[in-house]
Amino acid sequence: MSIAAKFSRLGTDNAPGQEVRQGSADILTLLRGEPLPGVPVDFSHGDVDAHEPTPGSFEVFSAGVALGGRQAYTEYRGDGAIRELVGERLAAFTGAPVDARDGLIVTPGTQGALFLAVAATVSRGDKVAVVQPDYFANRKLVEFFEGEMLPVQLRHVEAPAGRSGLDLDELEEAFRAGARVFLFSNPNNPTGVVYSADEIGRIAALAGQYGAKIIVDQLYSRLRYEGVSYTHLRALEAVDPETVVTIMGPSKTESLSGYRLGVAFGSKEVIARMEKLQAIVSLRAAGYSQAVLRTWFAEPDGWMDERIRRHQAIRDDLLAVLRGIDGVFARTPEAGSYLFPRLPALAIPHAGFAKALRLQADVVVTPGTEFSPHAGDSVRLNFSQDHKAAVAAVERLALLVERYRA
Repeated sequence: MSIAAKFSRLGTDNAPGQEVRQGSADILTLLRGEPLPGVPVDFSHGDVDAHEPTPGSFEVFSAGVALGGRQAYTEYRGDGAIRELVGERLAAFTGAPVDARDGLIVTPGTQGALFLAVAATVSRGDKVAVVQPDYFANRKLVEFFEGEMLPVQLRHVEAPAGRSGLDLDELEEAFRAGARVFLFSNPNNPTGVVYSADEIGRIAALAGQYGAKIIVDQLYSRLRYEGVSYTHLRALEAVDPETVVTIMGPSKTESLSGYRLGVAFGSKEVIARMEKLQAIVSLRAAGYSQAVLRTWFAEPDGWMDERIRRHQAIRDDLLAVLRGIDGVFARTPEAGSYLFPRLPALAIPHAGFAKALRLQADVVVTPGTEFSPHAGDSVRLNFSQDHKAAVAAVERLALLVERYRA
């Protein structure tokens, strides 16, 4: 694959926080009716003004700055003392030991961890099982490193309550076809579904049977709603810790995304490769920012419970609006801050609807095709927003659906 071809697949038009590019000809053909006034809402990413970062995070960051070079120039894989502290907390959270010295790396955001993990496990021609729909970068990274993607469907629409809907038969077929890496997020981004204990157990058993490595993105595993249980794959007795890399970070749930912090932990072999690559890509996660990890899993009593309560209240109110639109399906997210509603048939392409929504209602959503070619009739909304503004924005979305209904 040529360099030009590789980069042609890495579009940024619909990436969180990016301006959606659109020519004047598109605008003229899409607009219908008068603009819908309201407070602009960008559902492509969370609002850290509406949901402020964890208490004390800036003070800890400032203390890191005061340390100067000792904090600025850490080991490539991160400050040793901070890794020890974070390793203990991650072990307690996930239910399995963490080797903070050799099995953990601090990265520039979880996106950085994902890039390094895929680079450390996938080369030209390698087959990789990738869930659809799932985080948009998974597919792009596999393609960029010239791996062969073997899609595994997540049938979240048809799945019964308590199950994600992962097609385990398709996953086994992918392993039989030669997939040696399985890449997925849990909770799933964009749907917000959580894999059941049975599904996680089957994933572990199949990966072990076929000798495959697993990269699991658990970014939203702390933001789980009432009554939802969670199984950490790395904690299962049947799992070889040298076959799994887990990715987490204090980003979306804690509103610390601006500090660009992520961690990956697990396989010592893969972590060592990730460090070697990080040393020539970014050297390290920003040194001063690493200090903020001291606040992770150390929030004041009740802080996380209140954050979950507030997000659940927004989720439920948005679901009420969406389910009042004829022909819309919206599964209740079990974790995280994403809704992935499926829209009814429209008189314009659904990608065009996302553009019209931005232009006529000041509402930004991410088209479903970013997450799966089969999700063209869906859009993703990050509902970590101001509650009142988010509800009003989805009400404008409902009005626009009626305006463009087929």
